Order: sequence, then C-alpha cells, then structure tokens
Amino acid sequence: MAEDPYEVGRGGRRAFWADSVADAVEARNPEDPIVVKGGVSPSGVPHIGHFNEIMRGYFVAEALRDRGHEVRQVFTADDKDRLRKVPRQLADLEWNIVGLGEVDAGALGRNLGKPYTDIPDPFGCCDSYGAHFTNLLKKSAELVGVDVEFVSNTELYADGEFEAVTRRVLERADRARDVLADYQNKVDADYVPFVPQCADCGKLTEGVTEVDLEAGEVHYVCADVEAGDQTIEGCGHEGVASLRDGKLPWRFEWPAQWEILGVDFEPFGKDHAEGSWPSGEDIAENVLDIQPPVPMVYEWFTLDGEPLSSSSGNVVTVDEVLDLLEPEVFKYFFVKNPRKQRDFSVEHVDQLVDEFDAFEATYFGEDDASDDERELAERAYPMVVDDPREERVRIPYTFAAVLGMTDDPDLREDIARKEGHIPDDAPEWVVEGALARVERARNWARRTGNEFDYELKRTELPDVDFDPETEAALDELAAFVAEGHDGDAIQGEIYETAKRHDIDIADFFSAGYRLLFDDTQGPQLGPFVAKLDREFVVARLRREE
Repeated sequence: MAEDPYEVGRGGRRAFWADSVADAVEARNPEDPIVVKGGVSPSGVPHIGHFNEIMRGYFVAEALRDRGHEVRQVFTADDKDRLRKVPRQLADLEWNIVGLGEVDAGALGRNLGKPYTDIPDPFGCCDSYGAHFTNLLKKSAELVGVDVEFVSNTELYADGEFEAVTRRVLERADRARDVLADYQNKVDADYVPFVPQCADCGKLTEGVTEVDLEAGEVHYVCADVEAGDQTIEGCGHEGVASLRDGKLPWRFEWPAQWEILGVDFEPFGKDHAEGSWPSGEDIAENVLDIQPPVPMVYEWFTLDGEPLSSSSGNVVTVDEVLDLLEPEVFKYFFVKNPRKQRDFSVEHVDQLVDEFDAFEATYFGEDDASDDERELAERAYPMVVDDPREERVRIPYTFAAVLGMTDDPDLREDIARKEGHIPDDAPEWVVEGALARVERARNWARRTGNEFDYELKRTELPDVDFDPETEAALDELAAFVAEGHDGDAIQGEIYETAKRHDIDIADFFSAGYRLLFDDTQGPQLGPFVAKLDREFVVARLRREE
C-alpha cells in the first residue's frame, strides 16, 4: 500500500515540509527525471485555490532539484471531462471577471455534456473553452515565475497515449467493477469503465452496449446522463467508438495518468483524499498493477473567511493578487504548512507582507529567530526569491500605502529617504525595487477602501480658514509632533489638546483632515501622521506653505 497522504511531509526533523516530502519520494529510489504532477478540470474562473496544487508541487520539485535530481513538473488539464453545469462567472485573457451576460453564454449552455475542448470559447479568442481556462492557468504560472509543463488530456487521448491502459482496464473489466464497487454505489454487472463520445451530438455518454476489444471498439447508445441535480439528455444515436473516441471514468483516468506520465509525486486537496485517492490507489495496485505515486493532502484556502468557489463567485485570481503583492510574497504564502487551512485576506494583506519581510530578514540573519525559523528561511527563501541579494530594500507595506497617497514619484522617494527606508548610498536597482511596492500598496488601499485610501495634499496647502483657538491648538499639536512621539501618543495628544482649548474633538480631527486631505474625514489621525515625515506634518499643522 502507498503512503498515507495525511502523513507524507509530516515526519522527520525537517523545518520545511517540502523537504520531508522529498525524503518520501527519494525513499522509493525513483529514476530521473522525477515527475511531479497536479491537475484540474476546467470550470469557472481559475483562482488561487487552483494554483495551490501548482505551488505545492513546485516546492517539492525545487527540493528535489536541490538534491541533484532532474525533475519534470507537469500539470494536467482534465479537459476531456464533460461540462456539467454553466459557471456563473468567467474571466477573459486579461483576467477581467465577467458575468455570463457579457459573453456568448449560449456557447456553454448549448454544449452541456460535451468535453471542455469541444466547446467554443465564449470569448472567441481560444480554440475552445477548455483551452481558454488552461491558458489562464499558464499565464498565472508565468506571472509567478513557476516553470510548469501543461498537458492536455484531450491531446493524450487523441495521440493514443491512453489507448494501451484503456485496453487493459477493459480487459480486466470484472476486476475493475469489483474494485470500484467498494467506492461507488452505481456499479452493477453491466458497468463498463469507459465513456464513449457520441459521434452524432458530441456528448459523452455512459450507454455502452458492447465492447469488442479485438476490433478496439465500443458500441453505445447516446443515453441521458445524470449530472448533479440535472439530467443531460442524450440524442439516442447508436454508434461505435474507438478507444480514442471517448475517455476513462475519472476514478480510472487519474491512476492511468500516473502510468502514462510516470508520476512519482502528486499533491491533492482533502476532497480527493477522502474520495478519489483511496479508489485510485486501489485501482492502480489491483487493476493496473502499478505503484501509486507518493501522495500528499493539502487543506483548502478560504478568501476573507469564506470558501473559495468559482460557482458562487467568491474568487481572487493570481493576477488580482499580484496587483497587491510582489510574486515572491505570494510564493511565500505557500511555504506555510499545507495541512493547515489558510485564509487569504485581501483586507489584511499587509500582515502577510510583514511576515514575508520578517522571513527575508531571517534568511539574511537580521533578526532574532528560532533555529526552526532560520532553517526554514535558509531552505525556502531561495525558492521564493529568484535572486537573493542582501542589499534589497523592502519599504514597510503600510508606509508604502502612505506613499501611495501622492502620485509624484520623486516625492515618494524623497519621503522614503527622509524616513530612513532607503539608504543614502542605495544603487538605482535597489531604489526602483523598493518603490515598486508603493503602487501595489496603493491598489490595496483602493480595493479595500481602508484608512490609506485618501489623496494626501502634499504639494500645496488646502484653502483653509480656522478660528484663533483652533489655530493655537494646531500650533501646540505641531510642537508635540516635532518632539518625535509615536502614533498612539500623538492620538492621545490630539484629544488632550482639543480639551485644553475647549474645541469639539470631532471638529479638531476635521481640522487635521482638511489640512492633510482637504476633506473632513480620514484615517485614525495619530498613527497616520506618525508614518509621515515629521518635517512635513509639523509644517502642515502650522499652515506653512
């Protein structure tokens, strides 16, 4: 029997889970190239949940490469699967998410039951709907800098790669039925582990009437198919399909992929761990006579506390994430323990960036870290950052969001230098890299509408007019800020200054907002002004041009 997918990667004294998985793979003495696989059936909008499988495979592949192995990372597009329902949302090749009313939704609705690669692309830009989905995943991998070989199931069937294993399954149909009956209720004496494609309507049907292995043919009638809570109607056509004109059912197709591609390791979500993996393992060993790959189960992600779901529209794409984060920060997210459910919070993405910055500092020995934290950074950081360079500068994310309140790039750099976030002797590549974070932090502020989603009136003093008491209070506050207090202290002093001058506290906050934003509201004022350069804040509170 193969390893327990819940235990692979847990054992040993490894600080990085990918090294523990690599140990399990090496224990089998595999021949190079070692094959690491993932896969997905095209449906809806490709999101970071789909990307989970690619990244889990990536880190194991890198761990094995570090040990001198040649590794092939492949990702199968299970695009010969039938379209079972129409998704609520789609994404064009620029990652713009649209509703069905904005595309040729009929291209999908008219083709329920057909393979994804036989369905026209609703956007009219790719060879098929299946190809469109796969192209988006390819672009995701390219954006993050992960080299993955995408393999189309449709092409494998068309090229005859599945033919030999399909024949073997059908030759052992009795054994296949006995094994599958332990995992699936709808298995009777007439069950045939092959799904022909109707030559008349193009739908995948289960109405097999006869198998002629000598001729390599399967006879069928295009019958109705139950798909969840609906029925996909067959056309009634009676025909004959070759072993390439159809497909294996999923529970047989997955282990067949292991044989065809020579898979040594495959991660998968907990839904497969509790369903398809046990049957796939059994079929591999007792029907196909092959050894299953080393497995590993990973937990799913949530998005801002809710399950990721293409069908419900609760998704965030890789492209959207990279509007907010550097690719290396996103890659770091997958360094974390794959068995612990993780929430990707757009609202709190600054916390993830802070974690990454600390991770990077640990790698370069710049902070106090535990032995395990240091070992993790030493192993994983070079897999996360393509070109580790200690001179690189990371501006704190929330400070970058403050800089994003002004459009002037020279002013952004000047403020960052004044506040000590960019060294005086930093080379140009360091400065450019440090300031590149500003636009991402600005996008975050605008997407979430948080306390940084304001335009700081940096270059000119807003047209303001205060009464003498308010002006005196602002001058006192300016003197306090000039002394160099932190945000909490400044916040407290705002209240105390207003009280001393008998000014309504809301009106005094409003005065500060008018000076900074030419607005009557804004972020929590004390912590905010503490992030700005002190010279500017003092001058602005004193109403100086």
